[in-house]
This record gives sequence, C-alpha cells and structure tokens, in this order.
Amino acid sequence: MPATAMGGQITPQYHELPAQEVAKTLNSDTEKGLITAEINKRIEQFGKNELKGKPGKPAWLRFLLQFNQALLYILLVAGIIKALLGSWTNAAVIWGVTLINAIIGFVQESKAEGAIAALAKAVSTEAMVIRNGQKSRISSQEIVPGDVVLLTSGDKVPADLRLLNTRNLQVDESALTGESVPVEKSTQPVGSDTPLAERVNMAYAGSFVTFGQGSGLVVGTGSSTEMGRISQSLETGSSLSTPLTRKFDKFSQKLLYVILGLATLTFAVGLGQGRSWVEMFEAAVALAVSAIPEGLPAVVTVTMAIGVNRMARRHAIIRKLPAVETLGGATVICSDKTGTLTENQMTVQAIYAGGQNFSVSGTGYSPEGEILFEQQPVDLETGNFPSLKACIMAGLLCTDSHLEQKDGNWTVVGDPTEGALIAVANKVGWNQSQMAELTPRIDGIPFESQFQYMATLHDRSQSTAQTGNGAKTLYVKGSVEAITSRCQQMFNADGQPEPINHELVAQQVQAMAEQGLRVLAFAQKTVADNQNSVEHDDIDTGLIFLGLQGMIDPPRPEVIAAVRACKTAGIQVKMITGDHITTAKAIAERIGLERDGKVQAFEGRQLTEMDDPELAQAVEAGVIFARVAPDQKLRLVEALQSKGEIVAMTGDGVNDAPALRQADIGVAMGGAGTDVAREAADMLLTDDNFASIEAAVEEGRTVYQNLQKAIAFILPVNGGESMTILISALFARDLPILSLQVLWLNMVNSVTMTVPLAFEPKSDRVMKQAPRNPREPLLSGTLLQRIVAVSVFNWILIFGMFEWARQSTGDINLARTMAIQALVAARIVYLLSISQLGNAIFRKISGKAAEISDFPAIAIGILCTVVLQVIFSQWSLMNNLFATAPLNLNQWLICLIPTLPMLPVALFVNRIDPVE
Repeated sequence: MPATAMGGQITPQYHELPAQEVAKTLNSDTEKGLITAEINKRIEQFGKNELKGKPGKPAWLRFLLQFNQALLYILLVAGIIKALLGSWTNAAVIWGVTLINAIIGFVQESKAEGAIAALAKAVSTEAMVIRNGQKSRISSQEIVPGDVVLLTSGDKVPADLRLLNTRNLQVDESALTGESVPVEKSTQPVGSDTPLAERVNMAYAGSFVTFGQGSGLVVGTGSSTEMGRISQSLETGSSLSTPLTRKFDKFSQKLLYVILGLATLTFAVGLGQGRSWVEMFEAAVALAVSAIPEGLPAVVTVTMAIGVNRMARRHAIIRKLPAVETLGGATVICSDKTGTLTENQMTVQAIYAGGQNFSVSGTGYSPEGEILFEQQPVDLETGNFPSLKACIMAGLLCTDSHLEQKDGNWTVVGDPTEGALIAVANKVGWNQSQMAELTPRIDGIPFESQFQYMATLHDRSQSTAQTGNGAKTLYVKGSVEAITSRCQQMFNADGQPEPINHELVAQQVQAMAEQGLRVLAFAQKTVADNQNSVEHDDIDTGLIFLGLQGMIDPPRPEVIAAVRACKTAGIQVKMITGDHITTAKAIAERIGLERDGKVQAFEGRQLTEMDDPELAQAVEAGVIFARVAPDQKLRLVEALQSKGEIVAMTGDGVNDAPALRQADIGVAMGGAGTDVAREAADMLLTDDNFASIEAAVEEGRTVYQNLQKAIAFILPVNGGESMTILISALFARDLPILSLQVLWLNMVNSVTMTVPLAFEPKSDRVMKQAPRNPREPLLSGTLLQRIVAVSVFNWILIFGMFEWARQSTGDINLARTMAIQALVAARIVYLLSISQLGNAIFRKISGKAAEISDFPAIAIGILCTVVLQVIFSQWSLMNNLFATAPLNLNQWLICLIPTLPMLPVALFVNRIDPVE
C-alpha cells in the first residue's frame, strides 16, 4: 500500500483508496460512527485535534541573547573599561546604547512568536459528527481519526477528511492550495500522485464549505493534517537573518579583532620602550575607544525606525526591523496569484451571444462597469440585443447565490462564479431580487457533478424581457459540453432560433480559454404552461443555446504598473500559485511578467521530478509555477536563495506561511490574509495592494543608501582618531586627543550629525538602479577607499592642528581643543558633500533649480552640532570634565581653516564613490 510520512507516522494515501476500504483501515463504521470507549482510546493515542508549537525559549533567555553580537561585545567591553577607569557616566551611556538595541530586538522578536498560535486558531471550531449512531455537535479539538463528520454550507472543515458522501459539495481551499474558485467534491478514488489541489475526494482542515452537503471520515487530526505539516515546517524555520545583519556580524567580528590587535600592539610596544604600564594602558584604552564606532548601532536603529514609519505611511507595516533594509535589496519577488496579484473576485469579461462577441468592463462584484460591443457601450433598453439579454437573464436567474454590500465592498454569498454572473447583470441595471419577483422560480435541479449543469424553471408571465413564446421558461447553465450536447438550436443576433453551429461555438470556447477565462454555457427551453416541476429528462433535448460567458479572477489595476516599476528597478517578479497553469499564464501576460518576450511556466508535477540543480535552473528561467504544493513553494524559495538571490515572498494563505518564513523578507496581506500568513511574515500590506510593495522597495533602498551615508560619515572619524593615537603612542608622543574627548566625538558629535542622514528623502535615481549585489560586503571597495582617504585627511588635520597649537601656545589642553574643533568644522563640510542638502546648495550656486528647504533635518543637525561644540569648549564645567580650554575669536577662525582643504578631498572621494 502506498504510504507517506505524516505526523511522525506512516499513514496510507487515503485519496487513492475506496471510501469503505478507508473505513476498514481505520476500524470505523460509516453509518454509526465510533463508540464512546473507542473514542477515549483514540484521544489517548492521537491526542487532541489541535496544533501545538514546540516550547519556546523563556523571555529572560531571549532577552540575553540580544546581546550575542560582536559589535555589542565591543561596546560592553568599552563600557567596562570606562567603568574601571572611574568614568561611570560615560560607561552608563555606552551600556545604555547596548540596552536600547537589545530591547528593540527583543520586542520585535516577541511579535514573531505567534505563528503557531494563529495556526491553532485557524482550525479551532465546532463540528457535527455521528457517534454511537447519533448526531452530536462537539468541539473540533475532540475529533479523533475514524470519526464521521457531517458538512454543510458555511462549515469550516475541522480535520482532514476522506469524503464518504457528497451532494453538490463545494469547498473553498484557497487558503491551503491557492485555488481561486471553490473545488467541486466527489467520492471517487484518485491517483496516488494527484496534487493536493486536485484531490476531489478529500476535504482538508481549515477550508470552508461554500455549497452543498456531505460527510467524511476523519483521517488526520492535529499535526497529522496538511495544515499540521505546515505548522511543523514553521517550527523548524530559522529566525530572521538579513543581508544587513549578516554583514554587520562579519564587520563587527573583523573590527573586534583589529581593535584588540592594535590595542595589544600599542601596549606591548610602549612597555618595550620602557614606559609605565599605566600610561600605556591609557593609550590602549584611548585607541580602543577611538576605533569603536559607539554611535553606529544607535544610528542604524534610528535609520531603520524612520524607514519603518515611512513605509507605514505607504501601507507597509514592518514587523521585524532589519526587514526594512532587506526589502530594499530584494532581487526577486515571489508572489502568490489569488488575492495578491488578482482581485480574488471572479469577473465576467467576455460574452458570446447571438453570434456576436461582447466585452465587459469593471472588476469584481461591483456593479460599476458596462458591456461593450465593437468598443461601444450596450444599452439593453434601447439596443437590439435580444440574445444578449437572454444570456444575461439566464445567468442572473439560474443561480443559488446573491451579492451583499458590506462596508462599501461587494461580496458574494455562495459560489464566486455565480457572483460574477449576478454582477454582470447588475452592470446593465438589472436587480436580482426584482427579477426574481417578476420571474419567480417554480422548481429547479441543483448542480451535480455527474450532470455538469444546473437548471431552474421560472414563470415569466409578468416579465417583459422575454425571448421566445410561452410564459414558463427553463434556464440551464453548466459546462460547455453538457449544454451544447443537449442543444439543437441557437439564437441568432435577432433572437431567432437557427440550427446550432457546434464548430463555431467550439472556436469561441477555445478563444476564451486561451485568455485564461473559465467558460460557462447557457441555454433555455420553453415548456408548457401547466408544467410546475423539472426533471433531468426535460433537459435532455429541446434546449436552445443562448451563449457563453467567460470569467476570470482579474489582476488588480495597480499591479501592472507595480510590476513594470519592479522590472525597471532590476527586480524579477515570479508567480507561484496553486491555480491552473492556463489561468496563471493569462494573468501573467496581462500584468507583463514576460521575460525575454515569453512566459516560461512550470507545473508542480514537473518540479517534483527535478533534482536540486535542475530546480535551480528552472526557478531562474521560469516566471510562473502553477499547481504548486506548500512544500514546493518552500523549495522554490530555497532554490532561489541557493542562487544568491534576495527573495521577497508575498502571500495571504495558510499554504504560504512556510515560504514566508523562509524568504529573506515575507510579505503578507494585512486585510485578506490569514492570521497564519500575517504572523509568519516580516511585513504586512495594510491595503492588500501589490503596488504597495514597489513603494516599500523604494523606501527600503532609500534606507540602505542612508545607512551607507552614515557609515561613510562615521568611520572616517574613527579611522583618523585611531591613526592619531596609534602613531602618537608608538612614537612616544603626547596623545593629541584623550579617550574621554574621543567618546564625546563618537557618541555626541557623531550621532548629532549622522542621525539627520536618516531623514534624507529618496533620490530621483533610487528605482532606476539595479539591485545591489547581495554578496557585496558592508564595506565595498569604493566605500573603503573613501573611508581610508578621509581617515588620512582627518589624521593629518588632528595631528597637524594639535602640534601647531601646542608649539604656538604651549597649552596642551588648548591644542587638543583646537584639534577637535578643527575636525568638527571639516566634518560639517564633509557632511554637506554626501547629503542632498549639499547637492541642492551646489545646484543653486550653479544656477540650477533646487529647493534647499526640502532638507531641514541636515540643517538642524549642523546647527545643533555648532551649539554643542561651543558649549564643549567655552563652558567651564565642560572644560573640567573633558580637559578642554575656551577659544578666542582668532583661534575659532584658525579652526575653520581645515574646511578649505576638505572641499577638494570631498570632491575627490565623491568621484571614486558617489553616495546617493
């Protein structure tokens, strides 16, 4: 017997077995159900029908783990050293920075722990079962394998069921399989390799019954259900690790080794020169503090937080802070189709009636839109379109569904395809309830899979919208084959019957199918005035073919522009869906997913047969992956990541959760999405609009650019300070800058001047550039050149100003103060050179259009810096605390001299590494 691993046990493939054999395997009675004694045994054996996550780490441990970062190690050590030196205030500041970072990380991580709880909520419901030969309603948690469950319209399926009986049963499995329409169920066995979405004799936990009735035998509960398998994959998913966090980890580790090596070298060389260990310990501490970019973690956190706020204003909510940067670096967006790229509302878009082709505008169930003939609107009141009227009337009356408007949105109560038929009738001004009064239903035959049609008998004596004679009319809708095989005639454009042209109808069906449309056929039959019931025999002959209606779940209008923008930005967009490949290709062509002029598509069955290298090639070449199972979605994301891609995965269903967790950035729909998808994702779209992803990418790229600017601004100061202290210590000279003064520059001055960079608006070219290379290190070659060049300049500036001031004044405190003020003045010029404010000033001077007022943050930052530096040198309290000295006017002017050589230096580094 074929078997599969599920829930830790080997269980049969129930969909390939006859229902009675499944009942025998589970030792269950399909008529009477289980007895109480057997139920108790199975509860002990299988446990409750609920999903449980593995025990998580305690909160205190998760908080301590936030400090497990090399850069934070450096800050903690720096704080300890300052505390040992008696500088408790400065130590507290450094430790405060590490604490803030840890708190932010802890809060963000805590929000991500609800995925398993959301899964449990998704299957928690009540169910009607047969036990001890009687019907009873119980909690879904009490269900055990072998229970007989009764299903009816509106029910949530409580466990995985092998269906025993069905009566017009249709189940919405979109959250699990990605199918855009409910699946019509039957009881016949299917092949062992049948994809999940095509196992018509199964009903899965978490899906919904939209129509009909049925019963099923429970074959899987809790973690043994298909949803349980998703739960297990979420438990094993790795925590968020983004390109930025990985780069910072590598950078921090390397920096840690460099700092410790240089500090040790300085200490050892000094002792070898015969200098005291106290003096060399101070020099080593000064070197370590000068090399540590204490303000960088705070700046990174602030920059990302600002990015989060900007994205929120553009309908994107970030749940995990590093995801801001990750989205900006995305190279591939894997998108689900149903509800993400599409409206998740079936819409009639083409009608064939009376030998004429009509198109329909508008999307979804809204009555907005019209029917067009030869690009001109159709007026059914004044126009001569009797066959079109009859076709639309058949779709409106031959239905068991209706539309409702809630909170301004139209929704269908019942079958989505019938909702589309009602909507197109509304677009021509017909009201379902009014038409039902004018043409009341007398009898009907519900849709049954073995016949593939539905029929309703109506009294049309009060209706004026009639085609043909007789007061009673039988309307039939269903599959093309079922309807046309029973028709001998069809209406022409004038509403007159003529022999049906089967070849012509087949051509129209083919044309609609090639557009990815789901096609329904319609027919009618006039019956005797005294007939008050309808039987299948009445349908077999004498039907007049009315026409065809083709419908599809259409793409969102904004998606086309969003996909185009992603392509311009060098981002690949791939559709991964559980829907049919024909429908997926039609949607892909409409939204412009072609790659090299073609739409390369693969089905889930093909992917199953591929090994990892073949899959990696297919996932690079393909743009559509249809009929994909949940585990295949996860495998596709992993294959893209193995090719070095930064993957953003969008989705809204339970089946998307594992891939959302695995992707570098998971993007869930905040409104229509399931709780499971939202909890597994890193980012939520509050408007459920794919177009918002493009806006979020734009903001993410801007965040990364601003981070690059911050790094390019902060590190040269650390480099210049370190070079100054190292060379001074090795050559046994007085330090031009003390460790306490270094801390002021690195914490107060750097943060004041760098944080405004986080408020920089996006540049005009941000979405016209290809995605950055994900393998590029945090310090690229050009950025490293910039840092080295500016560091050397800063070293010359500090050392030169200190030596000149000391020799000319003989006051070492004054010399150190002037060296610091000269460095800050040069930093202001450098800040302007990398900011958009500086570019705007340069354009203004050049006579070009520019708005300097658009960059207030940089101006405020510079003003605050000037005020703080005046306090730093002129206030006696600061003089005593930081060993500085007040400056006179001439000395202030001398400190401004280094700003002149900084201009050509800034121009030079901007040529080798333009930061924009």
